[in-house]
Amino acid sequence: MGMCNLFIQHTSASLTINENADPDVRRDMEVALNKLVPASWCRDGTFVHTMEGDDDMPGHVKTSLMGPSVNIPIRNGRLALGTWQGIYLNEHRNQGGWGGGHTRNIVVTIQGQSA
Repeated sequence: MGMCNLFIQHTSASLTINENADPDVRRDMEVALNKLVPASWCRDGTFVHTMEGDDDMPGHVKTSLMGPSVNIPIRNGRLALGTWQGIYLNEHRNQGGWGGGHTRNIVVTIQGQSA
């Protein structure tokens, strides 16, 4: 019995738990987030922090909306996720993010006791 905390050490990527059975969910989440915080806000004067590209400031906002960490209970030595749940690492940058030059580090902290 215990708890696992996952924390991503970056400001334009986030962690969340969501349905992991249908890959359309990942696509739809990205579409929804892009509608909530469009990259065009870097070009129309909405955002001032634009020096790192059109996807940087929207990435910071999306990270704040989604969060940098998740807590997952541990039962019987395993993460106690629901049947359809999976852990998402959400990359909010198209140009500079993971695969584009930035590394992503996740700190894993596990607390608890053995059964």
